[in-house]
Amino acid sequence: MPKQTVSYPPPSPLVVALAYDGLCMFEFGLAVEVFGLSRPEMGNDWYRFAVASADAGELHTTAGLRLSVDGGLELLEQAGTIIVPGWRSADAPVPNELRDALRAAHQRGARLMSICSGVFVLAATGLLHGKKVTTHWRYTEKLAERHPELTIVPNVLYVDEGQILTSAGSAAGIDLCLHLIRRDKGAEAANSVARRLVVAPHRDGGQAQFHAASVPHPSESSRLSPVFDILRTELGQAHTVSSLAKRAGMSERTFLRRFQAATGVTPARWLLQERLRSARALLEGSLDPVETIAETCGFGSATNLRHHFRRELQTTPTAYRASFSVLEAV
Repeated sequence: MPKQTVSYPPPSPLVVALAYDGLCMFEFGLAVEVFGLSRPEMGNDWYRFAVASADAGELHTTAGLRLSVDGGLELLEQAGTIIVPGWRSADAPVPNELRDALRAAHQRGARLMSICSGVFVLAATGLLHGKKVTTHWRYTEKLAERHPELTIVPNVLYVDEGQILTSAGSAAGIDLCLHLIRRDKGAEAANSVARRLVVAPHRDGGQAQFHAASVPHPSESSRLSPVFDILRTELGQAHTVSSLAKRAGMSERTFLRRFQAATGVTPARWLLQERLRSARALLEGSLDPVETIAETCGFGSATNLRHHFRRELQTTPTAYRASFSVLEAV
């Protein structure tokens, strides 16, 4: 997860999602799902939600639906957080009225958040100058060519720059929304929403694991696949680059290069992700003590498991089990 250095609390609890002709429904839908549903369990200080149209007249969506919204760009004047859920095309111009409204909202202190191609809208405002941003891996080159003033971080799920937040491809918008809840309301609130969505409260890794470059070439797949199988079935064992390279029949340097090209992460990082994933599954679906789970998954001790849970998931194994376990102690 990108390191957060500066916090910009919203001036208002109102979250406004932008709608436009040609609306990307998945990206829009996840914004509605996270911020637009009633959540009485969260108390009275939860977010409020509205939808603002960037275009006059009837709106059509990519799903063939017609959309009725709460209002126009005047709603941005009241917003504490504005979500741009994609854009109709990376090449589509951004209306001057929309750019001006976003700049004014930013000046008032509103947070601007983009999902996937929505970063092109934020970039058109000039507010991203010199900032780190991300977008779907298919758009990174075009974004860099069109906006060389930006620092594009291609291999992350989202980037938090305080008052400006950007996410990678569509589903990474969920990760960013949960991150914002975690930032505003704390880990327990984010975990609660994640539980209702039936998604992980925090995903490890970056988007390199999802695009074509992450799929090993057939000539290498037969050599790397056994390594993945070994790591998954022997999580509790100690592994070194040297031992894994020997299993793959490669030199250590070649193994490291090809492993990272195939997964987007180092062997150590990949193994940590698998161990955390296995630990989460055992916490959710078993009554094993935390100490036993730590040994089974290769963490060695409960103390080490707690350390990685706090660092990677911003929670503890016990708190995670309390939030996500499907079993009850007997």
